[in-house]
Amino acid sequence: MRAMLLTKAKPAEESPLHEADLPIPAPGPGEIRVRVRVCGVCHTDLHTVEGDLPLPKLPLVPGHQIVGVVEASGPAVHEFKEGDRVGIPWLYSTCGHCAYCAKGLENLCESARFTGYHVDGGYAEAVVVPAAFAYGIPKTFSDVEAAPLLCAGVIGYRSLRLSNAQSGERLGLYGFGASAHIVIQLARHMNCEVYVFTRSSAHRELALALGAAWAGAAQDAPPARLDSAIIFAPAGPLVPEALRVLRKGGTVALAGITMSPIPEMDYSLIYHERIIRSVANSTRQDARDLLRLAAEIPVRTEVQEFSLSEVNQALQALKHSQIRGAGVLKV
Repeated sequence: MRAMLLTKAKPAEESPLHEADLPIPAPGPGEIRVRVRVCGVCHTDLHTVEGDLPLPKLPLVPGHQIVGVVEASGPAVHEFKEGDRVGIPWLYSTCGHCAYCAKGLENLCESARFTGYHVDGGYAEAVVVPAAFAYGIPKTFSDVEAAPLLCAGVIGYRSLRLSNAQSGERLGLYGFGASAHIVIQLARHMNCEVYVFTRSSAHRELALALGAAWAGAAQDAPPARLDSAIIFAPAGPLVPEALRVLRKGGTVALAGITMSPIPEMDYSLIYHERIIRSVANSTRQDARDLLRLAAEIPVRTEVQEFSLSEVNQALQALKHSQIRGAGVLKV
């Protein structure tokens, strides 16, 4: 099968992925093989190919926002049948019995494995996944529209929950890429007033078109203090900027899998019971809830399409904030 393979981590500008012909994977017990139709391009993929994250395996096929069709099943698969359309997100498998799994925190499982990181992902014509970690895609969405929901949407949904945002409150979004352009629609659905902080004028325009009450730069003063904030950009200096405009008792959620160092800051920024919390991965329930809610609203994903062979160009565009909404590979 055709796949885009990473053999050595290096900057996106050096085109780290090259085309390869790999064997078609065979599903084992409890697994399905999915013929990939599309795969979203995520900041985590960028951190993977550039070596910002320690790589557990090489060579590696990245990609974890996969939409495709079940074409084969291993023994003991009851969730799906051949021909079903499914989505495959970042969380590939968990142990199911550690202390975190027992508490419903499988996103923190000590033995968790992730798609396109521990195992080959969706920058390929086919992928294998445990059936218990795949999801039916609502008919509301085309393949291309659904792909960004599987990570940008799911992580955004979890970040929104962990930000403690409530109906009628003011929510700040720092960075306005694939995840934030979905989250703003979730937040507006729950009647939040959304303030967007981004360097890109094009992203500000999109934010306002999607219902933002205000859009500006991180250093600007919004019209009112925020009740909650989510930082999507992997930039540590945004943390004190968000705290600067946060009310007493408010929460700042950090949605990225990695972040540059957070600068030293005065204690007064976190005094009055302000909360800073990270968001780590997601659970299967997060994915189920997000897909249901996205179909109910319905969420509209802004998508820029690339062919599989254009994946390096897609990663370069993502790195330089040149994608409006989300990038998706058509496989």
